[in-house]
Amino acid sequence: MTQPPEPTQAPAPPPAPRGALPVMLLLVFLSLIGFGVVIPLLPFFAIVFEAKAWQVTLLFSVFSAGQFLGELTWGRLSDRIGRRPVLLMTIVASALGYVALAFAPNIWFAVAARAVAGFFSGNMSAIQGYIVDVSPPERLAGRLGLVGSAFGVGFVVGPALGGLLARPELGAAGFRPPLLVAAGLCLVAVAGLLIFVRDHRRVAPAAASAAARVRRNPLAGLREVAGHPVLALVFATIFFGFFSSAGLWSVLGLWMDARFAWGPREVGFVMALTGVAAALTQGILSGAMVRRIGAGATISIGFVVSAIATVAMAGAPFGWLAAILLLASVTGHAAWQPAAMSIASRSAGADRQGAVLGAATASGSLSRVLAPLISGPLFSGIGPWAPVALSGLVMLPAAWLGWRAARALRTWIETGPQRV
Repeated sequence: MTQPPEPTQAPAPPPAPRGALPVMLLLVFLSLIGFGVVIPLLPFFAIVFEAKAWQVTLLFSVFSAGQFLGELTWGRLSDRIGRRPVLLMTIVASALGYVALAFAPNIWFAVAARAVAGFFSGNMSAIQGYIVDVSPPERLAGRLGLVGSAFGVGFVVGPALGGLLARPELGAAGFRPPLLVAAGLCLVAVAGLLIFVRDHRRVAPAAASAAARVRRNPLAGLREVAGHPVLALVFATIFFGFFSSAGLWSVLGLWMDARFAWGPREVGFVMALTGVAAALTQGILSGAMVRRIGAGATISIGFVVSAIATVAMAGAPFGWLAAILLLASVTGHAAWQPAAMSIASRSAGADRQGAVLGAATASGSLSRVLAPLISGPLFSGIGPWAPVALSGLVMLPAAWLGWRAARALRTWIETGPQRV
């Protein structure tokens, strides 16, 4: 049986080269612009391609399925060959994916394009791995919070671009401008990588040999941590947390159209506001909460707040009230993510950061595969409110699991990994 990764004493990481950390945040920001710009458009593929609700949500599922495999693949590969070449390759391929989606002739071509694009966009573990490589332990949680903040800011700009640049009255051609802008912004990220980023991690021969033994099987990353007393709990937390958000986001445009007759501009504006809320929460509030009350309490409070707001949103009678509740839900949801990723990172060895963070992110991607497959039929078969309410309820077990993960980490550190 494969032993779970254990924390090891490692020398202090080298300082990040000048400009490298801002470029990493720019990568997250630009990648999320590209992702966020698509979300207001996806429901309206139903009109252009005469697609059903389950086909629209399938666009979310296949993208996340690709991300699931991508996070397992690119994180491990970046441990072996370095972060920079992996990021260059994946960002270029993501740009091509947006071009393919812009010129999709039918819904099934769009589904295929999103699946391939998802695989290459599953590079967050390589970005986080680079930040771990150059961050001292006392600054790691704060810098991971900045990643979340850049994530949220990308959600501000992306949906706004999608809503403002889209012209649904022109059919498929009206959706091309925002997608092509997203592709161009990915190329800006490539320029930043080439100019500012250099790999500062050296893989020990033993670690390289271990990576070589498992590199052909990306699912090995999940098996390695399945029996780990901390990682198993935090992975479950991430799974349920992103299951809830994916179930909500995959039907949000359809739900807003069905309940309040909102179009791309209204949806894009509301999503931009949620991006502001997420950025402020992860950039400022989450780190302060972890320092004051601990990671476990931060995760639990975030999920409970989000659950209450989301369930209430399902029955909101007015658009303005739904928007306020959505902002509250996103704020709670954003609070738990840096704390959970910090727990995952602290539970992994120095030479396994990319693989473990990749597996952690992949657990979220797996949930984003499954949730839209459930939300679409619930929307059509029961009613628009059903997938929204389910998303809120699923956050409650996530709150409990996050609390347990933080307690397990404290126990594991106190007793010593060799005794687990």
